[in-house]
Amino acid sequence: TSDTPHYENVPFEVPKGWCWCRLEEIAYVTSGSTPNKESFASEGIPYLKMYNLRNQKIDFDFKPQYIKAEVHNGKLKRSRTEVGDLIMNIVGPPLGKLAIIPSSLPQANFNQAAVLIRPLLYKTVLTKYLFYYLSEMSEINSISTKGSAGQINISLTQSQNIRVPLPPLSEQNRIITEIEYYFVLINNIEQSQIDLQTAIKQTKSKILNLAIHGKLVPQDPSDEPASELLKRINPKAEITCDNAHYTQLPKGWAICRLEQITDYEQPTDYIVESTDYDTSYSTPVLTAGKSFIIGYTNETTGIYSNLPCIIFDDFTTDSKLVNFPFKVKSSAMKILKVNQNVEIDYVAIFMSITRLIGNTHKRYWISEYSKLEIPIPPQKEQKRIVSAVHSILAKLNMIMESL
Repeated sequence: TSDTPHYENVPFEVPKGWCWCRLEEIAYVTSGSTPNKESFASEGIPYLKMYNLRNQKIDFDFKPQYIKAEVHNGKLKRSRTEVGDLIMNIVGPPLGKLAIIPSSLPQANFNQAAVLIRPLLYKTVLTKYLFYYLSEMSEINSISTKGSAGQINISLTQSQNIRVPLPPLSEQNRIITEIEYYFVLINNIEQSQIDLQTAIKQTKSKILNLAIHGKLVPQDPSDEPASELLKRINPKAEITCDNAHYTQLPKGWAICRLEQITDYEQPTDYIVESTDYDTSYSTPVLTAGKSFIIGYTNETTGIYSNLPCIIFDDFTTDSKLVNFPFKVKSSAMKILKVNQNVEIDYVAIFMSITRLIGNTHKRYWISEYSKLEIPIPPQKEQKRIVSAVHSILAKLNMIMESL
């Protein structure tokens, strides 16, 4: 009972009808052991190691090992598992990983980094209750001891003396039912969240695709045609107002190659000298990949500031629009400047959804990517497209951040 001297200083007061007890008072608790090399076999009794405790389940398909039946029934007899037993690791970090032995493992054994917990009565209900309680037991690290090389562990005796708040059997059942109801609900919410995030990403891609095909904002017949814009940029350029890749090119739009409206610069002068990054430093170091800002440097020379620009990964064809001073990680990129008569944000939109992925490790800008044909709207329409894209993406980002 909770008012006996043995149960003073308990972690919290329990409701009427409950009592505090030690784990060994309600369960058989024993540790595993490691047999000698001769005990292992290519088939036989499944032998569990702590890497088989994954995501609160036994994953014996991951690096399975077996021991001979005579070892299982002999030297390791005391640590033979049964279906429904609870296994908890006692060597970490982390400590307290748990799993219930499934029916797919009618016989198994385990190593010394875990303890077996087998309730003495009402195995099905009490095992699940112990599983949920021990999963959230806040005192597990406070009762551990430190070993060598930063290892922490709980002894068998400490495991046996773990304090457990024990409800009546029927209440255990109600607790388990309630927990599992909410777990299902939470899992459904999390899956819905993942589905919505996927839908938002797909919507973003669709918005950008509509933008570069003239389907996001209406055309204005009074806008100067893009062909006139391109002639001012390069009077000798070959300008196309229809193309096999863009058979439904809107009126007033034109086609040109990326190299006709961009200039590139090698990043050699802007490569960071030291990778001793620190968030307290002021200048970001960039890569065109997903990580984008990989650190911050305190170097004051070789900072690129001719903004805005587009950085382009010459191997992956990833790209990013940049409007702040920066340094770069390596020479495996190009720094692109877009002609002032063309909206750089519009070009960045096109490049963000236009990738070239090859099997060879080569530089793509000069050989292929710069030769890609880009649909060019009238300049005023470019501005309308950019404004619409920014507005829609901002709303989608707000939804994403709130998930």
